[in-house]
Amino acid sequence: MLRASLLCSSTSVTFTPIQLFNPNNSHRFPSFELARPVSALSRTKCHCSFVRARGKSSFLVRSTATQEAVETSSSNSGVDLVEVGFLSGVHGLQGEICIKPNTDFPDLRFSKPGRRWLRQQLMGQDKIDEVELVEGRPHPAQKSWILKFRGLDDVDQVRQLVGATLLAEEDDRPELDEGEFYTRDLVGLRVLLKETGQLVGTVANVFDNGGNDLLHVLLDSSMEVCNGGAKTNQLVWIPFVDAIVPDVDLERKEMYITPPKGLLEVNMRADDRSKKERRQLEWKERKKQQKRLIAAKKKLLELEQKHVFDGLRYGEKSQRNLLADHILDVNATLLQKALQSVETSSKRWNVTEEINALRARVSECNLNVSRECLSFDASKEKVGDNFSFLQQGQSLFSEGKVSICLVLNDDENEQPEGENGLVSYLHTLLDEEQRFIKEEDRACVPLVIVSPEHTIEALQNLFQDNDHFGFESEKIWFLKEETLPVVCSSPEEPKKHKILMKSPWEILKSPVGSGGVLSILASHGITDSLSNLGIDYLQIHSIETKPQPSQHYINPMLVGFVNAKGAEIGIQVTGESDIKNFEMTFSTKFLKRLKGKIEFEAVMKVNSHVQKVEKEWVESVPSERNSFEFHSDIYRVLSECSSPAKICLMNIAV
Repeated sequence: MLRASLLCSSTSVTFTPIQLFNPNNSHRFPSFELARPVSALSRTKCHCSFVRARGKSSFLVRSTATQEAVETSSSNSGVDLVEVGFLSGVHGLQGEICIKPNTDFPDLRFSKPGRRWLRQQLMGQDKIDEVELVEGRPHPAQKSWILKFRGLDDVDQVRQLVGATLLAEEDDRPELDEGEFYTRDLVGLRVLLKETGQLVGTVANVFDNGGNDLLHVLLDSSMEVCNGGAKTNQLVWIPFVDAIVPDVDLERKEMYITPPKGLLEVNMRADDRSKKERRQLEWKERKKQQKRLIAAKKKLLELEQKHVFDGLRYGEKSQRNLLADHILDVNATLLQKALQSVETSSKRWNVTEEINALRARVSECNLNVSRECLSFDASKEKVGDNFSFLQQGQSLFSEGKVSICLVLNDDENEQPEGENGLVSYLHTLLDEEQRFIKEEDRACVPLVIVSPEHTIEALQNLFQDNDHFGFESEKIWFLKEETLPVVCSSPEEPKKHKILMKSPWEILKSPVGSGGVLSILASHGITDSLSNLGIDYLQIHSIETKPQPSQHYINPMLVGFVNAKGAEIGIQVTGESDIKNFEMTFSTKFLKRLKGKIEFEAVMKVNSHVQKVEKEWVESVPSERNSFEFHSDIYRVLSECSSPAKICLMNIAV
């Protein structure tokens, strides 16, 4: 039996599912989501921790079944129906169609032949038609099913059904064991304190938090849990576990709770500060922001970049705020170091030569393996003599000693959520356990995602909508890639470099490149956080927008190899010259010693920009290279390694 993870209402509710007792930090979720395949046990151990509570409390999880929204069909059928999935696309050429499940009973709903109903919108109205399911089977590579309906034998016929909702008879739902409940049966139940019988509120929704289900309870106005009174439409979270919800009476539509002290108060969403107090807080935040802006402007003045501030005296408030954000975003210390590379870029650093030199050495720190050895579950027969490295890597992951950093590279002109976009590809990668960590092993693996700024929101939504793909939300960091201003120098003053402006209120910036990842990890304190979590190794993987199908294995053998040799850095390369898509492992001790230090190369580029001439803003469109962009290659940290023997190279045979 599977547990519920669907909301019970058709109305969206704002909440934060992971930071459970911090309702002020909320996100908007859709009104339902797919259930994760977790076994439902009426007496399953779990641990919950509460703010202001000492230590952890052990509870028994009370299981529920999935939400299948009840609907009544048209009058001519006269049966109650439940929504069990939606048709997402055609499959093959024989009239088969894929369905995305919205049920915890896919075997019953999709493999058992018989009558079903399809709901479609025609001319703005719902139309429900009866169909006969002939057969169904799970899709081998996706979380969907493949169905075949009688009378639909070609692609053109089933293509017209894409987007339709599949319905089944509501009475056909399985009987549950004692201690298990359908989510829709819980919605609307009155919640009372077992000790006093006082009415707490009404169950508005049920949400699956991974470890246990959560009741979203609408408080009754009589509850005095927040400075003397509850606010209108106040919602609180209550874990649906035996220790807190010992009694559920469906016949009387009641449940009794025994909440720990402070549970109701601590996760309330109310802000009981007076209007004056809120204004004072806002004023303090503005003052803090102003101080940061003053400090950032001072650093740019030291670099003789006063012209950047011109736009602060013109334009709308939103435009001036945009420029202020750009100024705050400039890493002046990193820019100062990058400017030094303009004078020292006569001889370019060649990464290919460095990798080939490592390949050519005769060392036990070099390893040649085939691509078939890269997956987590590769067999001993495939891996051969290197199987011990794979086992060591698997153990390090399962013991919570390894963190993963995904570096996403995308085209700014490309839609990140499009069919071939970066977000869509990452979704596919995270769903394919052959190329990524199995979902049940992800909770102990911290995850860092570095991506272009325009993809951050879409990535956060992707993880929120998919239960964070099994990772713990507190151990996920979304960081925008490191960028630096583009600069130019004039023939009259070749040693003075001026930041270029994309508009009067925007600094022209360019990505630093792969080396910037190490700088970001240090400046955001990620390296120290990972060390405090007991992480010994960080695996960094670059992901391109349009990768080859065989790329992007999260390879446990690499970290096992590095650990076995006592190395500081591990490099995985494919073929003789494929070094663009880097796969590297670093020990956290090395990263802490590095402190984000990276080397730059100044590259001449053609960049259009605007500049202020007297009192007018003039656009400059050069015909030849006129500016410097600063790039940093992650491979340059090889020179910071204490010894060449501390560098492991894993060469993947094509």
